[in-house]
Amino acid sequence: MFGRSRSWVGGGHGKSSRNIHSLDHLKYLYHVLTKNTTVTEQNRNLLVETIRSITEILIWGDQNDSSVFDFFLEKNMFVFFLNILRQKSGRYVCVQLLQTLNILFENISHETSLYYLLSNNYVNSIIVHKFDFSDEEIMAYYISFLKTLSLKLNNHTVHFFYNEHTNDFALYTEAIKFFNHPESMVRIAVRTITLNVYKVSVDNQAMLHYIRDKTAVPYFSNLVWFIGSHVIELDNCVQTDEEHRNRGKLSDLVAEHLDHLHYLNDILIINCEFLNDVLTDHLLNRLFLPLYVYSLENHGKGGERPKISLPVSLYLLSQVFLIIHHAPLVNSLAEVILNGDLSEMYAKAEQDVQRSSAKPSIRCFVKPPETLERSLEMNKHKGKRRVQKRPNYKNVGEEEDEEKGPTEDAQEDAEKAKGTEGGPAGVKTSGESEEIEMVIMERSKLSELAACSSVQEQNTTDEEKSAAATSSESVQWSRPFLDMVYHALDSPDDDYHALFVLCLLYAMSHNKGMDPEKLERIQLPVPNVAEKTTYNHLLAERLIRIMNNAAQPDGKIRLATLELSCLLLKQQVLTASGCILKDVHLACLEGAREESVHLVRHFYKGEEIFLDMFEDEYRSMTMKPMNVEYLMMDASILLPPTGTPLTGIDFVKRLPCGDVEKTRRAIRVFFMLRCLSLQLRGEPETQLPLTREEDLIKTDDVLDLNNSDLIACTVVTKDGGMAQRFLAVDIYQMSLVEPDVSRLGWGVVKFAGLLQDMQVTGVEDDSRALNITVHKPASSPHSRPFPILQATFVFSDHIRCIIAKQRLAKGRIQARRMKMQRIAALLDLPIQPTTEVLGFGLGSSSSTQHLPFRFYDQGRRGSSDPTVQRSVFASVDKVPDAPTSPEQPQPHLPDQLVIVNEIADSKPSKSSARGAEVETAHLSPSLLPAQQPTISLLSEDAADSLSVESLTLVPPVDPHSLHTLAGIPGPPVPAAGCTATPDEEAPAPLSTEAKQEPGLQRPWRHGTSRPGSQGKATLQK
Repeated sequence: MFGRSRSWVGGGHGKSSRNIHSLDHLKYLYHVLTKNTTVTEQNRNLLVETIRSITEILIWGDQNDSSVFDFFLEKNMFVFFLNILRQKSGRYVCVQLLQTLNILFENISHETSLYYLLSNNYVNSIIVHKFDFSDEEIMAYYISFLKTLSLKLNNHTVHFFYNEHTNDFALYTEAIKFFNHPESMVRIAVRTITLNVYKVSVDNQAMLHYIRDKTAVPYFSNLVWFIGSHVIELDNCVQTDEEHRNRGKLSDLVAEHLDHLHYLNDILIINCEFLNDVLTDHLLNRLFLPLYVYSLENHGKGGERPKISLPVSLYLLSQVFLIIHHAPLVNSLAEVILNGDLSEMYAKAEQDVQRSSAKPSIRCFVKPPETLERSLEMNKHKGKRRVQKRPNYKNVGEEEDEEKGPTEDAQEDAEKAKGTEGGPAGVKTSGESEEIEMVIMERSKLSELAACSSVQEQNTTDEEKSAAATSSESVQWSRPFLDMVYHALDSPDDDYHALFVLCLLYAMSHNKGMDPEKLERIQLPVPNVAEKTTYNHLLAERLIRIMNNAAQPDGKIRLATLELSCLLLKQQVLTASGCILKDVHLACLEGAREESVHLVRHFYKGEEIFLDMFEDEYRSMTMKPMNVEYLMMDASILLPPTGTPLTGIDFVKRLPCGDVEKTRRAIRVFFMLRCLSLQLRGEPETQLPLTREEDLIKTDDVLDLNNSDLIACTVVTKDGGMAQRFLAVDIYQMSLVEPDVSRLGWGVVKFAGLLQDMQVTGVEDDSRALNITVHKPASSPHSRPFPILQATFVFSDHIRCIIAKQRLAKGRIQARRMKMQRIAALLDLPIQPTTEVLGFGLGSSSSTQHLPFRFYDQGRRGSSDPTVQRSVFASVDKVPDAPTSPEQPQPHLPDQLVIVNEIADSKPSKSSARGAEVETAHLSPSLLPAQQPTISLLSEDAADSLSVESLTLVPPVDPHSLHTLAGIPGPPVPAAGCTATPDEEAPAPLSTEAKQEPGLQRPWRHGTSRPGSQGKATLQK
């Protein structure tokens, strides 16, 4: 619609050698215009191309030759454009003319050139020309032309558009006539034009008075009615869309309301006092109070007054406080919501019928008596009849003048209102109107003292809940809107209304224009308050009740509601000096946290991917905290809460569906309540996340690899690159290192990835190669994991390939098992009796979290968890030859290896073989190592086959080291597949072998496991 034609005419009207960018060519085009003053079917294409060429020459002349504009002005060539329009030349010519004019004004950069074009008032004549606006293309180019002109407005150019003598401003008045155009792009352009006009009018008093006295009231009254009509349509859409079928239309209506609020806020931000007064009055008394706020109260009292449903009212008010920050507006609105009383309003309704109908400013949502276009035309012809008095607007301090002045205008307005509404409807609307005075809690000093004393009593007698409830009811009796707020929070069935109430409280407390004293008067949460000693007990109890309901197995509280409740409670009771929450409320909160722990215990081990969900939910919660502004832009929360993901609604904004989503919800509830509990008690988080960045090896770290076990391999990436690396397996990670050229025995980490995010598969035609993929942890449960490494690892022989695969598979299982143990500790679950974690049979009752080999010094980064020590890399290329240093604590035997102590005849028992089968059977399919060919390095008569699970290294150890095995208790459940004889001594042949040749690699013995190695390595940044 707004596309530009690119077919600029070159030299088709004369000789091909003529320079199209020249004064001579402009003179030629002028000659063409003079010969074709009348538009016909034969010459209309010629005229259109001539106008395009003239526009191109003018743009060129603006940059290169000022004589072009001199000639244009001298010959008054703009008259030709105007004459062509006035000839009713048809759609084709109008569209092309508007398009070229728009391009011309967009590309003019020098003010002198702009003055040439705007002189003689020809542009205003084009603006007021009666185009056929039923043609959407003409409408599009016309409004785009007006917007381009408005962008050129400044203190100098404004005089070309606003005529002080005739009191006319065509650019503005013609634009606002399309404020309610069906096409959204036209409405947006009108808003841009008006904002540009208002910005310039701040420094031009004459134009400002014209806008205020001639156009502000008609425009704002019609705009407010237009916004209210959209709101009623939005409410009807919500009421009739229980099945979520009209979400597209609902989203459009919500987006339109947001656009309106942003537009109103942009006007208020300009800070033009006259305009702000008029706009604030109309918004409060014609829209926000009668339609939004009064809909909060009991619908039975208002008769047939236009109202919207409670959820829509709360939702829209939240948007108002989140977007608009004009202090007089938001404070007046909050005063009525927090302290308003409607008892007098209904009592005076009947006797105020006649007076309200004649009052210029009335508090009711009513259609303007006449359209905006008619109002502008009438004001234009009235001249200065009502310049000194603003129609339909009540000037401060002019009440006496209004009483003494003539009443014919007021009577005329009343008659118009009755005629517009159609007889009885007009009388009804007038009878339900109120005066502009804010109806607030100003009964008497006695009632104020009663309210204050009741609040104080509520603060001091928190143990007596019944007394607190009685006192709160006495306060709320004369505050119907505040009463509704507290009542909506106490809904045990669902959180449909509670979510909107919490959003409203959040929006009011974070509004920059809000007076904090208004919130503190009723002890609502106020952020960034240095010192406070009390808080609203009733609100705190309602919030804690929401948290307790969320922690129930069948709770109907959505995650968004819970997060907002936690946010508001922290805002209420946390100060710079600490937490002021009373012990009884803290105990209730701790009870809710305990309920959330029990809820997560129910799902522990219930899903194979519990660990992945646990970490994903914590990552999502910390990386993407709730943004209330974004939440209130989502139209889907206006619909009743649903439990199906088929609607496409975000998980935090709906109820869970199925066991997986119930598990996710339980985990998130646990995280939120745990975080809140720790913050209120002033304790740091020491157990989450399960994997800390400071505990991990990072790329380019320099490690001391002396006496470390590594597997040499060639890494072939997808793009064909090859690199020689050493593979090392850590407690949580696999690493690829290369030797450091500066120091022998040191290595530089070239890649490090988490074992739990790794996939290992064999290569069909190469027994020495493995395909390894390491994924980056997903930022959300729905996003696809991004691979940070996809490569083929080629080893020197198939033996090392098998060992590498077995080590990576076991390392992955061990990493997941350790994290599951940490989760168990978080949930206060017993760890010792557990014989299986994620299908991996434990071979020891020890709760150690160490790997079996050796440890390196953590001098580079201090671990935040002292109980978790770093492992060194266990492998086949090197074996340690030094025992553990005296100051190094003796590491426990690893839990992930099957412990099989050989009996005196050094033959494995059959029960251990059966245990290995049981262990493999318990593994989930994704964690099962691929089957490998049977390998036997030592022939054993009693050994049937060598499983991958039993492929471990036997490092050289001293006899006394083997003797320490006796101190390790056996597994509590023999059925786990491991038989251990703690009192057995190590077999003599092995200890003798270790004494004789400590530096040689040892052959594997079937059924044996590798004890803890005593070597030590250091880490240096």
